[in-house]
Amino acid sequence: MTLSAEKLLSIASNYWDSNKDFHLRQETSLRTERLQAAWTRELENVDRWWSFRDELQRSLPGFELKLMGSTADAGFRLIAYPILCTQLPRYNWAIVGCISILAPVYTVYAVEYDYTDGKRSQFKALFEPTLPGMDFPVREFSRKIEETFGFSTMPDDIARIPVHLFVESKEPPHTTLFDALFTSEPASIP
Repeated sequence: MTLSAEKLLSIASNYWDSNKDFHLRQETSLRTERLQAAWTRELENVDRWWSFRDELQRSLPGFELKLMGSTADAGFRLIAYPILCTQLPRYNWAIVGCISILAPVYTVYAVEYDYTDGKRSQFKALFEPTLPGMDFPVREFSRKIEETFGFSTMPDDIARIPVHLFVESKEPPHTTLFDALFTSEPASIP
């Protein structure tokens, strides 16, 4: 079931503040407490996320998968790095499946980066992953998320809708529905 932009904004508004006042006070806002409670519930059932990662790993044998969750975000991210082979050129991208803990939605995107001296740097999120080799992992992420969780993909046009919410490092008018339901730093991966 695909939710409307209005419904998704209504959900996000329950977890993120629409003004800066909470930054100036010592006490936690009610919305922040709700986000923390949502994370507490998810972390009590973290085994389902590890199981999902293991299941997806069987579908993507040519990739190394890392599960990432931060209580500053609104979702888990599963990152798939192509396994390197010495006979092939190095891949400088990863596929990210981002699953909201606030709404039954997900998104799949890519992160491109430079690889110098054995370290990744200069990360850039690509919301339309079209580089060679990306199609298969993107399809597998989508298929497995829908099969396992029953969630719907959030269309890019809805994800980019500006929202009047303060989400971690993002402030209006730069905050989007993507930030509020997934992460305000999509390019930040390990």
